[in-house]
Amino acid sequence: MSFQDIKGQDKPIQILKEYIKHSRLTGSYLFVGEDGIGKKLVAKTLAKALNCENETLDPCDRCASCLKIERDQHPDVHCLDTEASDSIKIEYIRQLQKDINLKPYTGEKKVFIIDDAHNLTAEASNALLKILEEPPEDSLIILISAKPALLFKTIISRCKMLRFYPLQRTKLEEILRRDFHLDNNPAHYLAYFCEGRLGRALKLKDTDILKEKNRIIDGFALARRSDLENLPIENRDNVRSYLNILAAWFRDIYFVKIGIPYGELINLDRKDELLKVMSRYALFDLEEILNSLSNSLLYLEQNINTKLLLSNLRWSLIPLPLENRTLRLSPKAIFL
Repeated sequence: MSFQDIKGQDKPIQILKEYIKHSRLTGSYLFVGEDGIGKKLVAKTLAKALNCENETLDPCDRCASCLKIERDQHPDVHCLDTEASDSIKIEYIRQLQKDINLKPYTGEKKVFIIDDAHNLTAEASNALLKILEEPPEDSLIILISAKPALLFKTIISRCKMLRFYPLQRTKLEEILRRDFHLDNNPAHYLAYFCEGRLGRALKLKDTDILKEKNRIIDGFALARRSDLENLPIENRDNVRSYLNILAAWFRDIYFVKIGIPYGELINLDRKDELLKVMSRYALFDLEEILNSLSNSLLYLEQNINTKLLLSNLRWSLIPLPLENRTLRLSPKAIFL
């Protein structure tokens, strides 16, 4: 893939091309922005451009160097890509320190990409800081993060920062229909549910996301008794997905109730049902439900008892007369 194939990141790509053109691409960079919007893709394409045998601003994607980078087989391009929940330990940075002091093996410049850099441990951050102070001229370090506030300020100060933004949802919907041949319903749902994040939408487009979201809505949002305790809790990513689907549904009810245009609905394919159920909820109910779902997603990132979290949450999803509402558990009660 070349720069021209990357959708929605024209501004940061143009800045990088200018740096390449004027030979000013040195030192360390920090790519920040939400997950799934193309930060890593741009970083990898930049590595191609710097080492492309045709020496153009946009990599050819055909030469041996470009093909090796695409297959993660280039000896001068290193991508540290841990699982999202894993910490980046000092051993990784020590290996980087060894590799960065070697001369390029076949390429023009060594490129080191650290994805989810906010997962660096304190020891790893301090070790990386020493490398960032005096990186070799024939190397480039690219840190990627959706949570830059978790990085050491001293690390941020030693990097040139480039911000990446999601696509407009209508633009993403158009791309999904035109370039990926999705029908109207899945294209609209993915564009709005993924909030303009192309990478996230592409991960979901070949799954049963529409069938799954309808199952969640029917079983846990439209049911008179939302028995969230029966959700499978072994995989926290699945629980996170379920809660996001529920949040999108209640967000849509809120939007319908306050008169937002229907085109802004995530679940536009279920507009008729949204119109029917909105009378069940006062605005106060919906605000409380959305707050509960938002808090639950935050607690899910911490050391909590997931089953108890869902048990507590289910009472928030069913509006009851004020005199019948039970006392909700304090957030502290759901921590292990």
